[in-house]
Amino acid sequence: MTHPGTILVAPGTPLPDCLQIEPGASNAHSWLLANPTHPSPRFEQELQDSGWTFFCLADTISAISINFNTAQAGQAAMKRLIAKAAARHCNALQVDQIAAHFFLGIPYLRVSAHPRHIQRGMVFPRPLRAAPNSPPALSPSVAAPPWRAK
Repeated sequence: MTHPGTILVAPGTPLPDCLQIEPGASNAHSWLLANPTHPSPRFEQELQDSGWTFFCLADTISAISINFNTAQAGQAAMKRLIAKAAARHCNALQVDQIAAHFFLGIPYLRVSAHPRHIQRGMVFPRPLRAAPNSPPALSPSVAAPPWRAK
């Protein structure tokens, strides 16, 4: 199971030669554990030293899973976090906190993380599609108010 500080990387993410991830180091959802043996600050420093950028999005994403089996609850929560990170066009995820709670005697697990993105270059990739909760695009006839039309 993952722990706070763990970095998960999407399969197929290009990485510098010094940071190749072993194929066996993966979790239940096919995202690869980037730092199974060393902490995340060292991983980030190695990326920067090789000329790559390790973006950290400011928003924290979280997922809750209700299950009496802690391992299954953790897998379900991680699956939701991975989906949320992918929706933000990120190819990595850094786990911040894993906390077990009870509500009326029912156990649940809350996992929070930061979406991260590994790439060569300094410009974050522009989303190719709208984010899940973004407002719909306006039609061209309504896009500009009359006082702004030229």
